[in-house]
Amino acid sequence: MSESAASAFDRASEAPGHPLKDIWRLRTWFAPYAPRVALAFVGSWLSAAAAVLAPIVLSRVVIDEILMQRRADGQRDFGQRALTTWLADVLGASQLTAAALIYLAWILSWGGFGFLYRVQLARASQAALFDLRRDLLAHVEQLAPAFFDRTRVGQILARVTTDVESLSDLLTGIGMLLGELLPLSLAAATMLSLDPVLFAEISPMMLAVALVIAVFRRIALPTYAAIRASLARMQEHLHEVLSGMDSVQLFARERISIARHAALNEENRKLEARAIRAETLQNPIMESVQTFALALLVWLGGNHVAAGIVSLGSLVLFLQYSEMLFRPLAALSEQSNQWLRATAACQRIFRLLDWNERLSEPSQPLRLPERVQGHVEFRALRFRYQTGPEVLRSVDLTIAPGETLALVGPTGSGKSTLARLLCRLYDAPEDTVFLDGIDVTRVALADLRRQVGMILQDFHVFPGTVRDNIALGDPAKSAADVRRAAEIVQALAFIEALPQGFDTPLTGGGRELSNGQRQLLAFARVIALDPRVLVLDEATAGVDPATETAIQRALASVTRGRTSIIIAHRLKTVRDATRIAVVDAGRIVELGNHDQLWASGGLYRALYEAQLAESTG
Repeated sequence: MSESAASAFDRASEAPGHPLKDIWRLRTWFAPYAPRVALAFVGSWLSAAAAVLAPIVLSRVVIDEILMQRRADGQRDFGQRALTTWLADVLGASQLTAAALIYLAWILSWGGFGFLYRVQLARASQAALFDLRRDLLAHVEQLAPAFFDRTRVGQILARVTTDVESLSDLLTGIGMLLGELLPLSLAAATMLSLDPVLFAEISPMMLAVALVIAVFRRIALPTYAAIRASLARMQEHLHEVLSGMDSVQLFARERISIARHAALNEENRKLEARAIRAETLQNPIMESVQTFALALLVWLGGNHVAAGIVSLGSLVLFLQYSEMLFRPLAALSEQSNQWLRATAACQRIFRLLDWNERLSEPSQPLRLPERVQGHVEFRALRFRYQTGPEVLRSVDLTIAPGETLALVGPTGSGKSTLARLLCRLYDAPEDTVFLDGIDVTRVALADLRRQVGMILQDFHVFPGTVRDNIALGDPAKSAADVRRAAEIVQALAFIEALPQGFDTPLTGGGRELSNGQRQLLAFARVIALDPRVLVLDEATAGVDPATETAIQRALASVTRGRTSIIIAHRLKTVRDATRIAVVDAGRIVELGNHDQLWASGGLYRALYEAQLAESTG
């Protein structure tokens, strides 16, 4: 697989994007929670209304009318004077007491409805992110195996975990901003109606604050994208070191690993320092502009009060509303760090979701019989990985139903590639690989893999019990089915010797078991699937002689009635195969049983004799 192909995903992930466009795409995951979002925005409107009405009670009713004894009938009070008079009559209390109670009610409503808004929006956000994580993992599981051959696990892990978690900060920030923008809009409309001249005089200050934020965003966004990338590289490196800790310690690579991590850490530190410098410069500028705007408002508003243009209550109202004008801008400034980090994470997530490297699925798949015969055929098969050299060169091979065929040959000759094309871990050219005369590229992947089982050298143990690892969560597999599969592959003895038998919990990787025991579980897992075609790719490599002997004894039962393809380097393990195909440089150069190939004196005999010399030397 080529380096250019390997880096294509990296380049797509780190390329400049459109943050607003990516954020807008999140609506897909919010759609199922539209009622909750609607309830949140109802709460936000009610909270905004209360936030605007509370200052009117203080300025219009308390200051102008009650304290200053000045009634300005031409100025809007949104019914607060009439409400105060009505409440005073109902309670038999003074106007000041009634105004204080109404003011308190609006303040409590502001907080209460704001709480409703934030809680509902947070619940909708967390539910949407839950669905996004699920869909992201589902998408990753559908990507072609070739994608994982050239993409580091830590890189994918960073997107599914930390990058999605960063979106929580983004959504929280957006929610806070929207909660502030509604009072801002109402306050601005009220200020404009009270004194258009004074409002116009302080408006440039708001534009100055907005300009500072826009300039900061333009400068800082690339930095935060680089920070996300550097964090992902650190996570990738840590994953590689921790997953390969045995090799790190055995080969004394601790210093190299630490040095590599230190370099990545230093890169991240420099980027964080650059972001902090920008933030520390932005915040004082924001505060200075806001303070200057308030001072200007006091000076200009005081002159208007002295000239009789507006009342003292109107000036107080302006001052309170000015807080509503600047608070969203200040919140935007404070949250810009998290938002910029989160938008960078959002971009990386959607680049992964947009990466559609999948095995082809036929639009109208052909159905395989419930139980195929197991006739396998390769016709003039040529294959290369991406733009690399040709791995298979015009391979023609037919495997009869129930036959056991061994594939042997030098490393890199193409043996495993043949097996992977049959299992469709990679896409073969059309009309080159057939199962019972049906082109496997025209069969649905799930249908094909019910019929073709594969046992690899590297067997993955999932967290769960021994039974879970054999049945793989398939409800159709009963305890009896699991036990029978273990018995066929001669794994029953060691499983029953475990502390809890089939219910013994295993950690990821199955470190509680030996290599041989894990390999026996691999056999049991595939036998539980009961495929008609069985592929064993170096399935006995890396096991101890006793386990290998047990596996060899089990092979007779495992392969009985099945078409079996056995890939092996240790040639003594395939002597009893019906036929042996010798693969060299992507071609089948010899074909026959052990005795025939030994007598021909070709490559098979040379390989066999070399292994005999190694074992006796």
